[in-house]
Parts: sequence; structure tokens; C-alpha cells
Amino acid sequence: MAGTSTPSVVVIGAGFGGIGVASVLARAGYTDVTILEKADGIGGVWRDNTYPGAACDVPSSLYSYSFAPNRAWPRRYSWQSDILAYLRRTAASEGVLDRVRFGAEVTGASFDECTGRWRVDLAGGGTVAADVLIPAVGQLSRPVVPEIPGADTFTGPAFHSARWDHDVDLTGKRVAVIGTGASAVQFVPRVQPRAAHLTVFQRSAPYVVPKPDRAYRPWHHRLFTAFPATQQLGRHATSGIGELLTAALTAWLPLGRLVDLIFRLHLRVQVPDAELRARLMPDYRIGCKRLLFSNDWYPALTEPNVDVVTDRITAITHDGVRTEDGRVHEADVLVYGTGFTATDFLAPMTVRGLGGRDLNDEWAGGARAHLGVTVPGFPNMFLVYGPNTNLGGNSIIAMMEAQFGYIRDLAGLLAANPGSYVDVRRAAADRFDTEMRDRLGRSVWAGCESWYREENGRITTNWPGLVREYRRRTARVDLADYAVVGVRLRQGA
Repeated sequence: MAGTSTPSVVVIGAGFGGIGVASVLARAGYTDVTILEKADGIGGVWRDNTYPGAACDVPSSLYSYSFAPNRAWPRRYSWQSDILAYLRRTAASEGVLDRVRFGAEVTGASFDECTGRWRVDLAGGGTVAADVLIPAVGQLSRPVVPEIPGADTFTGPAFHSARWDHDVDLTGKRVAVIGTGASAVQFVPRVQPRAAHLTVFQRSAPYVVPKPDRAYRPWHHRLFTAFPATQQLGRHATSGIGELLTAALTAWLPLGRLVDLIFRLHLRVQVPDAELRARLMPDYRIGCKRLLFSNDWYPALTEPNVDVVTDRITAITHDGVRTEDGRVHEADVLVYGTGFTATDFLAPMTVRGLGGRDLNDEWAGGARAHLGVTVPGFPNMFLVYGPNTNLGGNSIIAMMEAQFGYIRDLAGLLAANPGSYVDVRRAAADRFDTEMRDRLGRSVWAGCESWYREENGRITTNWPGLVREYRRRTARVDLADYAVVGVRLRQGA
């Protein structure tokens, strides 16, 4: 439990990370917690991504907080609306919904070493002060729209999948989709039956395997309610399968070959045409980019009103998309399924630590943080879903929950040492960073270009091991890794 002198906390972002860490702190007795959210509602990516078919590719029993199980998930892999409703209910039941300040966009933050507190600047000129700053903005919050010559000349509607324009009726329209990532794999099968013609522009073919989804029946819900351990058992089993999948994609090559075989059989069964199959065959090792799950992606691409174009895009015209062969693929609507700026982390905020040091300078060449949580020279700043904490084959919620506990314990150091701040030692952070670079440099993710990597090749998003390793390493705060600096003592020196 927190001490009698609990630190004040500001959390940036009201998605799974922000709501979760605020809930864990509230349960530990921290009462002065404010969540700053730039939008008018909570939910993060599950609020923003409302495209047709938006759903999770992690089973709901695992893509939820361990401290807030949901006995009434409608299906094994839930839709966006169900996940958003769950997060709203949880925020209310945990008592943190009232702590959210909506319409509060953070533009920057600076640490005052004389007081040991953070000052957070808001768009419009307001400020908020707190002892602890917890950025929980996620890695997938800022959409990427590629700079393509002529994009501003297109006369029809154009939007990113994360900013879906529901006022645009796609019925009977010629729709061009740029990108074949996780979002496109979900919305293309929903758009295809409505569109007169669908042109999918693929730069790199994804690996797509079957999605073992199913609707839950009333007896499932009765079972989960009467015997909660059954759902908990399913959660543990799913987590174990996720660990196996991570191992298959990163370390255990025989199991990886089995996943590759499943992909190839899935592709062959669902795409009879050999020429189309060849275009849909990835040219990199499985696991190097995000593995996708879908039962209807390949069938949609085989429909007569769909073209898969692999020629490089050279320009966008007023009425379509031009490829390097000179052809203009005519379109009435343009949809970007081009992902997010995952490696930018806290951008576009300006964050300044000790001595006014800019976090952009600290992260020149690639973001890094000790255990993905703390950055030397930026005291009392604890990141949720920070650098090198993303996963290739399991639930990110499991990683976040490990961070929640670690952050709670770091806050406990402040509660036990009033008038102090906590700063990770440079040597500890450098050791961890060297380890990450070494392990990730030998990983499958080093073998291709993806959103996991910086332009210089540095992998700043992913964790190189299993969730259980990360849980073990964050189970307690190693006091040798941190300096507890007394503000009053330093002022009087």
C-alpha cells in the first residue's frame, strides 16, 4: 500500500495503458491521479479505429485486465465496439473514469529539479503539475499517410483506416486500398461485397493464418459466471499458446516451420489461382513482420471485383492511382491502410528532463528505456508500452500489467521518500539497451523492413523474449538501478 504521503500522478492517455495503470494505482491507495485525454472519450485505438470489421487478433480472455474479467464476451475474438464497451465499464467500476480530463491535449512536459515535480503543458495554454508523469500514449496512436506525389489532387474522398469516414457510402464505388497490413486484412473483406470494384495495392505480402474464432453461447456465459476458474483456465491456456507462438516466430525454428506450413496450406486452400497465390507469397521469413489472422482475407481477394496490384505506386491522380507501369487504376474513393508511426513514441510532445534535456536528443537514433519504463535524466517519468515492450505473438495487456506493478512500486519509492525524486542510473539503462540491441540484432525482426524498426535499422518497438521473462524482470524494482535524490537535501547543499 502507498504511504501516507502519496505522490500526485498525471497519466497521459486514456486507452488500455492509461486506464489500467490508473486502476492499479487507485487499488494501491494513490488518490491524486489525473488522466489527461486529448479526445472526448476513453479507449485509445479502440475508440479511433471504427473501420468495418475492426476486431482484436488476441482472444478476449487474454486481451483484458486480469483484475477485471468479463464473463460476457460475445465471442472469442471481440469486435471493436465490444472492447470499447469493456474498457468504459472497467474505467467506471474501477473508479478512474471520473479522473479523466477530456479535451486535454498535452503539448509538452518539463521536470523541475528544484521541486522534483513535472509541469505538463496543454494545448490552449493550461498547465498541470504532478510528482509523477506517466505517458501512456501507446505505439499505434498516430496514423501514417505516405507522401505520394499528387495525393492532394485526388477529387474523391480519401481517408486513413484509423479515421474512417462513415459518411462515405462505398456501395457501387470503385475503391482503392493502399496497404495490406492488419487493418486492411480486416476491412477489405467487409468492403469487397459493397464495392463495384476494389483495387488493393500491396507493397509486401503479409503472412495470414486461420483465425480460430467462434461466438460464445449462453451456456459459455453461464459457465464463466458460475465457475470463474474456467475462464481463468482459458486465459492461462491462451497465454501459453501465445508464448509458444512467440517462440515459434523468434527462436524455436521447428515450431516456426509448422506455422509456416499452416500459412501455406491456408493460402493454397483459399486461393486456387496459382498466379494470384504467387503474388500473395511473402518474400521474407515468417515472423519478420506482424503475423495476421483472418478467415476471409484470401477469399475476398479471389472475388472477380478485386484486383491485387503489386506494381510500385508512383503517383496519385485526380481520378485514381498511377503505378510504375504507367497505368492509372481509376478510383472513386481512396483508403489508406498504411499503419502508424510506431517508433515515434511520445511525438509530437516536447519532453524535457534534468537540465532541460530534450527527450528527442536522448532518443536520437532510436527510443530506449530501462525495461521500457524509465529513461535516465527524466526522473519520475514512467512509461507504459514504452520502447521494446511490444510483442510478436501474445497479448500486450500482459506486458502492460507487468509495467503497472513496476510503476506502482516505483511510486512507492517516492511515497517512502517524501521530497525526493527517482532517476534510473545511466549505467543500468545502458546495460539494458546494449542487451536489447544485441538480442534484437540477432532476431527474426532484423531480416526485413517493418514498422518495428527505425530507418537506421534499430528495432525500438519489440521485446526479444517471452512475456514470462519480462514479468520476472519487472516483478520487483532493483534499487541498485535507481538513484533516490532528496530535493530538500540537494537544495541545501
